[in-house]
Amino acid sequence: MKTIHKIFSIFFSIIMVFMLLSNVYAKNVAIVTTYQYIASITQQITGDTAKVTYLAPSQFDPHVIVPKPSYIAKLRDADLLIINGAQLEIGWLPPLLRQANNPKIITGKPGFLDLSQFVTKIEVPTAVSRAQGDIHPEGNPHFYLDPYNISLLAKAIYDRLCAIAPENKTLYTENFNAFTTKWKNKLSEWDKTMQKVAGKNVIEYHKLYDYFFMRYKINLAGTIEPIPGIPPTSKHIASLEKYMDAIDVIVQDVYHPVDASQYLAKKFSKPLIVLPHDVGATKDATDIFALFDSIVRRITQ
Repeated sequence: MKTIHKIFSIFFSIIMVFMLLSNVYAKNVAIVTTYQYIASITQQITGDTAKVTYLAPSQFDPHVIVPKPSYIAKLRDADLLIINGAQLEIGWLPPLLRQANNPKIITGKPGFLDLSQFVTKIEVPTAVSRAQGDIHPEGNPHFYLDPYNISLLAKAIYDRLCAIAPENKTLYTENFNAFTTKWKNKLSEWDKTMQKVAGKNVIEYHKLYDYFFMRYKINLAGTIEPIPGIPPTSKHIASLEKYMDAIDVIVQDVYHPVDASQYLAKKFSKPLIVLPHDVGATKDATDIFALFDSIVRRITQ
């Protein structure tokens, strides 16, 4: 018995040493993401094997980010750049990439990952003109606000990480599987909670939560903006007033002016709900799980 116990102890020690060495020699990957939600998903998969940084502050309009020299430095040192895509970054990222001059993270290289390529986008226009406002030719870019799309995005990130750092695949796989299991459980929880607001009529400021509303059968009756990216006019607000009696909720994001939403909410005694659009946009949206916890809690309260 003592001999068997000794052999088992030696075997266990060897396994522990192997696991420690695997972590020591895991490749550290420098990853830059455009938005914080992407960083949160990515960090769930990489664990401690990567330094994940994001560029866009989540309290501001994701379409319009003020470039900083520090962004160029981050991009210059990156092994992998992960973007939302669907032209959400078109107004600010290209100049930064040109100045960073990092051949590893240009389009077509393994170090560049566009998440919009892995989901089905809605509201894809058949033609684009200035009269349509700030419209995206590739469709509505806020696809990540459908929680069911997060699983697709996580898989795309996992696959790319394994491609650029295959020596870390065992660790990535373990973390990815844990993330997937936890996400499936949260989806069941959110689905059940969201049943209570199915069929509600809402208006939102910007076409930001369309994927979320579509997923949970919430009727989008209109937007505070007359067309995307154009501030509301008194004429447009007057047109919204005509059907406010049928509206159940007004949804506002954190970065657009709240005046028009508050005016309609007060005049027609409708609840005004502020929703986060990204991790970090509100204090309770601390990671990708908490982002949807916050959205679901706020819209069903």
